[in-house]
Amino acid sequence: MEQVHILLYYKFQPIEDVEYFIRVHKRKCQELKIVGKVLVGKEGINGSVAGSREQMEEYREFVHSLEGFEDVWFKEEIGNEAPFNKMIVRKREEIVSLQKDVDMSKKGKYVNSEEFLRGVENEDIIILDTRNDYEYGVGKFKGAVNPNIKTFREFPEFVEKFKENKKKKIYMYCTGGIRCEKAGRYMEQEGFEDVHQLHGGIINFRQEIPDKAWEGKCFVFDKRLVTKDSESGEAIANCVSCGNASDLQRNCKNVACDLLVVQCGNCQEKLHGCCRKECMHEFLEYSRDRAEKKRDGSWVAAEVREQSYC
Repeated sequence: MEQVHILLYYKFQPIEDVEYFIRVHKRKCQELKIVGKVLVGKEGINGSVAGSREQMEEYREFVHSLEGFEDVWFKEEIGNEAPFNKMIVRKREEIVSLQKDVDMSKKGKYVNSEEFLRGVENEDIIILDTRNDYEYGVGKFKGAVNPNIKTFREFPEFVEKFKENKKKKIYMYCTGGIRCEKAGRYMEQEGFEDVHQLHGGIINFRQEIPDKAWEGKCFVFDKRLVTKDSESGEAIANCVSCGNASDLQRNCKNVACDLLVVQCGNCQEKLHGCCRKECMHEFLEYSRDRAEKKRDGSWVAAEVREQSYC
C-alpha cells in the first residue's frame, strides 16, 4: 500500500484579493488531484492537504511560489490512507476564529522542543494548552493548564480569569502552532509579559522528542482523529456515558446536540451513536419521523451545517 503524505501549514500574511487567491489555489489542487482542507482569509492561510510524496512536493513548490508565502513551514506526517474525502478551499473571515481584534503583524516568541521540554520540567514555568477541552482530554503535556473551552472563540474568557498570571513565564502549545500564534498576540495585548509558544506545536515536538513529557494521544481535525505517531498511546480520557477509559471520539448523532465526545465502542453501539439516553430517544424519534415522511414524499432534508472546532 502506497503511503499517504499529509502536510499541515499556516501563515499569517495579508491577502488582498481573497477570491482570486482561492480560485488559483483550487485550480492547482484540482490539477494535482489532492485532498484536504484549506482556509483562506484576509489575514492569511491555514491548510492541511494529503497525497503522494510527489504530489505533496509539487504542492509545496506551488505554495512557496506565492508572493508572501515563500517561507511557509510545512509539518509532514505519513499515513496509510488519506485523512480527507475531498478537496475544500474556502473563504473565512479568520483562518482561526478568536473573534477579537488582534494585531497579527507582530511576531511571537518561540521555544523549540528542547526548550519546551525543560519548561515542562520547571515548576516556575506555566505550561498552557490553548486547545479545546476534548482535545486536552485525549492527550496533553504533563502538568499543562486546561483552559476548559469548547471552542477557541472562548479563549478570551479564559484569559480574563487567568490575568493573575500576567507576570509569570508562560509556554503555550497547540496541535500545529496556529492557535498559539493568535492566542499569544491576544494575551500580550491583554498585558501578559512573558508569553512563549512551542514552535511547530505538538506534531513537531512528538516527531523530535517522541517519548517524553506527552501523555495520551494527539487529536487532529480530520477523519483520523488522532495522529499515527500517537495511536499506541495510553488512553487518559473516560467515556462520557459509562466512565470507562477510552479515547474514541465521535459527534452525537442527535443533530440538535452534535457534541463531540469521548465514548467507548460499547456505549456507541448501545446508545445508537448518541452521547446519552435523552439524545438517543430524540434521535430515534427523529429517525422514525423521517422514515414516515420519506414514505409519503413530504420529507425535506435539513441544510447541512459545517461545524467549526477552531
